[in-house]
Amino acid sequence: MLIFPAIDIKGGECVRLRQGDYATAQKVANNALETARAFESDGAEWLHMVDLDGAKDAHPVNASVIFQIAQNTGLKVEIGGGIRQMDTIQYYLQGGVSRVILGSAALNCPDFAAEAIHTYHEKIAIGIDAKNGMVAADGWLKTSAVDYLVLAKKMEQLGAQTIIFTDISRDGMLSGPNLSMLDTLNQSVSCNIVASGGIRNTDDIKALKALGLYGAICGKSLYSDTLKLTDAITAAEEST
Repeated sequence: MLIFPAIDIKGGECVRLRQGDYATAQKVANNALETARAFESDGAEWLHMVDLDGAKDAHPVNASVIFQIAQNTGLKVEIGGGIRQMDTIQYYLQGGVSRVILGSAALNCPDFAAEAIHTYHEKIAIGIDAKNGMVAADGWLKTSAVDYLVLAKKMEQLGAQTIIFTDISRDGMLSGPNLSMLDTLNQSVSCNIVASGGIRNTDDIKALKALGLYGAICGKSLYSDTLKLTDAITAAEEST
């Protein structure tokens, strides 16, 4: 199982939110590039990044920070937040990003998602963020009437290879991932499933690995020192 350390960018700074609430934004690191290099030194291969301003404004806002990391580390960077156009996907990929995450666009513009997947294949991931099982969008400011499994199956049919699932109620809370929802999702579609939200310690990593998931995103736990990245990677690589 892969471990994805996370860097969320708001106003050019590394921050973390609680349950997706922008009002709770807390600066967690002084320099995004230095943070990314530290993650790389600890053994990370991938970096999960979110342009929080972009998620609200529906266009890239902090691309310069993202490109700086993609071009000055050996990390494979995946980026989400406000990606609504094919030009934006091309912009990120040409700037050195390895994978682009479609969230709100997958829900609101399935034709766009289909075109993106058809054009860029494994370089597109689908982000499904849910509140009480219903998909949320637009920086988690709106909740739809679409069940997370319904959207996941639709994206699978379009050819999506990777789905990043976040239970918003757990995000930034260090309360443990939603193992039940993740297991159901993993059993329901053939896509690679990445868990996001609530991961606190190595026990959580081991529990996610036991489900047979593709990956796990670690954010708040790394910045709060409840989990060391080296320990997470070790736990994810151990045979079960």
